[in-house]
Amino acid sequence: MIGRAHSLALMPSISTPILLCFHLLAATLWVGGMATFHFAVRPAAVETLEPPQRLRMLCGALGLFFRWVIAAIVLLLVTGLAMVQLAGGMGAMHWHVHAMLGIAVVMILIFGVVRWHHYPVLAEKVAASDWKAAAPALAGIRQLVFINLWLGVAVFVIAVVGRAL
Repeated sequence: MIGRAHSLALMPSISTPILLCFHLLAATLWVGGMATFHFAVRPAAVETLEPPQRLRMLCGALGLFFRWVIAAIVLLLVTGLAMVQLAGGMGAMHWHVHAMLGIAVVMILIFGVVRWHHYPVLAEKVAASDWKAAAPALAGIRQLVFINLWLGVAVFVIAVVGRAL
């Protein structure tokens, strides 16, 4: 019985670093993926591919990336809320946790608009080889991803600096 009580007492101290690790991996996948796409993949595609090939490639890459983002969002929510619960609930949290959660909700909403509004338009226009309509659809996605990228960077900064303030 003493061993079981001891192991239960250690559970939060062991669980939190594991949850935090998965949380950070998911955040890195999402924010790092946006940075890679915005600063490397798209510029390289613009430099090396003609519009039809570029739009097909970027549409396909976004479709694959969005699946990973959905998984990352689920993991972020599950691990984040579990860590909050282990620490005593939202009432016990420092301001920076509230700020990160608020920004995360905005990011998820922006992602939802990108994934379920703009991306289907892009995919439809690419499938129809309507390159003149596909280009502005991709530009709209790029602008929203850029906003989400900087919101994600803000979350990383708040996560690191917020504890000290």
